[in-house]
Amino acid sequence: MVSAGAMATAAASPIETRSTSCQAGRVILDRFRIDGKVAVVTGAGRGIGAATAVALAQAGADVVVSARTEEQLQKVAADIEAAGRRALVVPADLNDLDAAAGLAERAAAGLGRLDIVVNNVGGSMPAAFLDTSPRDLKNAFHFNVAIAHALNRAAVPHLLETGAGAIVNISSVMGRVAGRGFLAYGSGKASFAHYTRLAALDLAPKIRVNAIAVGSVATSALDIVMTNDELRTQMEDNTPLRRVGDPEDVAAAVLYLASPAGSYVTGSVLQVDGGIDTPNLDLGLEDL
Repeated sequence: MVSAGAMATAAASPIETRSTSCQAGRVILDRFRIDGKVAVVTGAGRGIGAATAVALAQAGADVVVSARTEEQLQKVAADIEAAGRRALVVPADLNDLDAAAGLAERAAAGLGRLDIVVNNVGGSMPAAFLDTSPRDLKNAFHFNVAIAHALNRAAVPHLLETGAGAIVNISSVMGRVAGRGFLAYGSGKASFAHYTRLAALDLAPKIRVNAIAVGSVATSALDIVMTNDELRTQMEDNTPLRRVGDPEDVAAAVLYLASPAGSYVTGSVLQVDGGIDTPNLDLGLEDL
C-alpha cells in the first residue's frame, strides 16, 4: 500500500519539480523570445516574408532576408535594424536551387550560426484544367517544394550545430481544399504539406519541421481583389471570420512555431486561414 505522503511526494516530482524550477522567474512571453538566434527568411521582400522577418527580429533574432528585389529587401533590413538586430541582405533568384541552398552558408558565415529557416517562396498562377500542362505541374512542384528542400538540406548541418533548429514552411489552404483553377498550385501546396510531415520524422528529434496553411492574406498577390469591392466582399463573406488575413497573422504563427513556445510541436500544419473549408473566391470557370 502506498501512503498518502508518498503519493503527495510522487505527485510533486520529478516532472512537476523540474517544471516549477524551469519556470521560476519567467513569464509565458519569454518562451516566444529567440534572442541571439539567426534566421533565414525567403521571399522576404514584401508581404508575409517581410512581416515574418521583422517579427523574428523583434523577438530577438538576426535575420538573413532573400528575394529578387534588393530595394525591397533593404527596406525590410532597415526595419530589422530598427528592432536592434542585424540584417543580412541577399538578393537572389531563388528559382536557382544552388542560390537557395547557398543561403544556409551565407547565414553561418555572415551572422555566425543558423537556427531557423522560413520557406516563404511559392505560388502558381490559376488556370483551367485543359490549360494546365504537365510542365505547369512540374514548375509548381519546383517552386513550392524543391526550392525549400534545397535550402533545408543545406541548412541541416548548421541547424544540428546549434542543437535545436526549427524549419517553418509556408503552405496554403489550397493544399487541403478543392477549387476549380487551382490544380497546379493546390497539388504543389498539398505536396509541401506532406513534405513537412515526412521531413519532421526524418529530422527529429533535434530539428523541428512545421508548416502553416495560409488562407487569403492581404499581400500584393491579392491587389486585384483588395482593390475591387465586389471581389473583396465575396472573399470576406465566404470566410467564417469575415475578413482577409494580415501578413502579421502569419508572422505571429511563424514565431510560435520557430520559438521555444512551439518546442513540443513538429510535423504539424497549422491552419491560419480564417476558418475556411472551401475556396473563398470563385474564379468563374465553367463546366467543360
